[in-house]
Amino acid sequence: MKIPIYQVDAFTSEVFSGNPAAVCLLDHWAPDSTLQAIAAENNLSETAFVVQNRGEFDLRWFTPITEVALCGHATLASAYVLFERQKWPQQKIRFQTRKSGQLIVGKKDRMFEMDFPSRPPTPERSADGFFEILGVPPIIVLNSDEDILAVVESEQAVRDLKPDFTALAGLNCRGLIVTARGDRADFVSRFFAPAVGVQEDPVTGSAHCVLVPYWAGLLKRKNLHAIQVSKRGGELFCRDRGKRVIIAGEAAMYMEGTIEIEEF
Repeated sequence: MKIPIYQVDAFTSEVFSGNPAAVCLLDHWAPDSTLQAIAAENNLSETAFVVQNRGEFDLRWFTPITEVALCGHATLASAYVLFERQKWPQQKIRFQTRKSGQLIVGKKDRMFEMDFPSRPPTPERSADGFFEILGVPPIIVLNSDEDILAVVESEQAVRDLKPDFTALAGLNCRGLIVTARGDRADFVSRFFAPAVGVQEDPVTGSAHCVLVPYWAGLLKRKNLHAIQVSKRGGELFCRDRGKRVIIAGEAAMYMEGTIEIEEF
């Protein structure tokens, strides 16, 4: 059977930057083992699988080694494919997910606006061991639903990070978000998740479910401009809405094609 597949660079206006995600459009769900095998074959940080369901879409995300509960850039990439390639006629797309509820994405000019759950970081945790992991001392370390948030002194410190990935993989979390106030943006970040098969994610929408409420509270501002300062880099425009956050960005099509596998 043939499955349409697209590779989209998310949180950027041009290819070769932002975060690449694969988007596969299915008529019906394949076995989980098949979905995982496709994601492993794609070998991108995330592959999104989309099935239309009564005017909405079911959505799941897989890294090369596991399914995840929430992914921002692959959601943006999925919306881009549906709006721009499939010509979805409505102003918004509603995605139903298994672990993160309903996610709504709207299109405004060239921007795609995602309505995601807010995940404010919880009270401070011990910073013991984080100097050894990061190579710089964190100002504060906080927990969140899935990730650990470490705040460091400056944007340059975030850019210069060379973490110990072996130690990182031993943390009891999905990934580590490292952030600081930005020089040209309200804040910057990087995201490391070797435990789920992603050494460093280029641009991480779901991490901003944690970052937006943190920085909105600190800066006393609802609208925030963020840059993820990975090697590829990406730009996000965010808004704190209490229990929800808006995470917006552009996207660029890199490739489209067809997967050919046996019928399932």
